Amino acid sequence: RLDALNAPARLLAAMRHGALGGGKRLRPFLVQEAAALFGIAPEASRAAGTALEMIHCYSLIHDDLPDMDNDELRRGRPTVWKAFDPALAILAGDALLTEAFALLADPRAHPGPAIRAELVAVLAQAAGAGGMVGGQVLDIEGETTPLDEDGIYRMQAGKTGALIRAAAEMGAVLGGATEAERAALALYGASAGLAFQLADDILDVTASSATLGKTAGKDVAQSKSTIVARRGLDGAREILHHAVENGIHALEGFGPEADMLRALIRHFAE
Repeated sequence: RLDALNAPARLLAAMRHGALGGGKRLRPFLVQEAAALFGIAPEASRAAGTALEMIHCYSLIHDDLPDMDNDELRRGRPTVWKAFDPALAILAGDALLTEAFALLADPRAHPGPAIRAELVAVLAQAAGAGGMVGGQVLDIEGETTPLDEDGIYRMQAGKTGALIRAAAEMGAVLGGATEAERAALALYGASAGLAFQLADDILDVTASSATLGKTAGKDVAQSKSTIVARRGLDGAREILHHAVENGIHALEGFGPEADMLRALIRHFAE
């Protein structure tokens, strides 16, 4: 899709660096597996998953900027602003954000206009001021005015959890889920998002930069408000365990076809 854009070559190179330079692709995999519960083939969920991953990658490009987390390492390589420059990194993130919604509006995302519109609505809500962007603001504010525990959960539910929850919901939308099925998958996604963030915070304290592929120890260095900082490693691990249990419980209305989702939330925690 990027090759079809009439865009400057250097901008495309920065977008590719930020979007195609590694990564676990957990969010599009979650879209695929949630949709598969309703018999949707992997290729039929690929465009929606790609759009979600473009939003995630844009957020990482911007998070790494000098005026945000000032990070020079991402996925084992120089961050986009370090490989190019901060101005181009901002614009590459902006372009990925915009193209994500262009992709969701394309019939390749789904032949039904109403389904495409719902996919756009779910992703926009998750990515915007009440979701990921708002969570990032709370994260930054928490560096100077420490958040209480409720504030940390709210921040993490936006910054990390919103897109993971959206992945599960987008799969439900693609699959024509009932309201109850969609609510169950949204609850699963929220639990998976919390598990993912808690595991990330634990690894920031316990793992090396080489293992992570990004700078370790930066939460403490930047005085980030985290559950690890408030509860310690043992307390964070206990909450992580409960998050996994809650996510698996949310799937009790599904049978063996949801086993991959059950394995995925355990993988998030491990």
